[in-house]
Amino acid sequence: MLQFSNSRWEAQRRKLSCLALLGKTEARRMPAPRNVKSAASKQPGLGRAVAVENAHAKKEESAQAKRSPSSPQGAPKKRSAFGDITNAHKARQITGKKEAAKATSRKASKASAVLVVAKNNEINLKKSLSKIPSEDEPAKSDHVAKESLVEEEDPLLVPVRQKVVPVEDIDQGQLSDPYANAEYAKDIFTYMREREEKFLLPDYMENQPDITRDMRAILVDWMVEVQENFELTHETLYLAVKLMDHYLVKVATMRDKLQLIGSTAILIASKFEERCSPCVDDILYICDDAYKRDELLSMEISILQTLDFDINIPVAYRFLRRFAKCAHATMETLTLARFICELTLQEYDFVQESASRLAASCLLLALKMKSLQGWTPTLEYYSGYKAQDLPSLVKRLNFLLTYGQDDRLKAVRSKYSHRVFFEVAKMEPMDMLKLEEALQS
Repeated sequence: MLQFSNSRWEAQRRKLSCLALLGKTEARRMPAPRNVKSAASKQPGLGRAVAVENAHAKKEESAQAKRSPSSPQGAPKKRSAFGDITNAHKARQITGKKEAAKATSRKASKASAVLVVAKNNEINLKKSLSKIPSEDEPAKSDHVAKESLVEEEDPLLVPVRQKVVPVEDIDQGQLSDPYANAEYAKDIFTYMREREEKFLLPDYMENQPDITRDMRAILVDWMVEVQENFELTHETLYLAVKLMDHYLVKVATMRDKLQLIGSTAILIASKFEERCSPCVDDILYICDDAYKRDELLSMEISILQTLDFDINIPVAYRFLRRFAKCAHATMETLTLARFICELTLQEYDFVQESASRLAASCLLLALKMKSLQGWTPTLEYYSGYKAQDLPSLVKRLNFLLTYGQDDRLKAVRSKYSHRVFFEVAKMEPMDMLKLEEALQS
């Protein structure tokens, strides 16, 4: 058993020596793959021998790679992700060519230089003769000049050059207030300007068989009283009037249901704008119990379904506050503009005006009545309206202040005659001629 085991160990040793030689030759022939351990490394004696041989082989390969970097399997060259997009390699070739050309030019004779100059003069003479335009076709240079002129007058570039730079960033002072959302204010009002194009009202009174403009004005006057009694926000009042108008555009209504529509519009707008909206019983109470609870809930469903539940309608009051901030208007000037804007809620003639243009015109009229500055570049930038876009609507608003008093419609004027609102309703309107001169200046 001992001799058998010794002979067995002897045969195993010879086999390992052969494998070591075989591993040595294979290591020289082909480099070992990276991050892969050979099977021989698991054996203690054989692993050291193979590792030593592999280390020598790697040194030889690295030395060979340094000696021949241009070989197909040599060291990798540095390059960018999209290849060599510079002209560095071309520049090296060009410099080499220039040096060779300089060397050859020094060896050129004077006779060859004279011949080259004569040949160049002949070529230039032919080019100058070919550039003379004929009588039948215009000169090519004029055509190129016209094309360049057209490119300079590209209409896509004109608005960029003529873009009005804002005088100041009106939202900069409120960036520290997390409730102001100043960083989103510009985008919000740009979005509202886009949405108001969707909610422009047509002349719908012609399609209403049983209601008139006067009935609508009396209803809005009553809605102003409801807003004041419940102490609702002005956004709720403006939105309620918008909901009523958009519903009347699509649905023909009898006069006995008109107050139900107005009160339900107040309920919907309160749920959308107020923190704590009035309950159904409160709405029924202000209607003097003229309608039942089921009728009010049915009308609420009808209005929402008719408008496809899209009730985020831009109103003039939000734009007015934004524009007054741009003008640094005082609270009294802003209240005067609010009074003018709220008067338009009762007038059917102003239904078709966009909310932003109406707000801008009300503010401009208030500024003129207070003898303040006109339409500044800051207002033009943030409102999107130029000074020449507003005079026609401003004159109509001033006419409403002067001749638009109706004894049946007292809610708005009595509201803004209070000291809380600086008694702006008692201010004398501007003379039409003075207003026109102020708008032109």
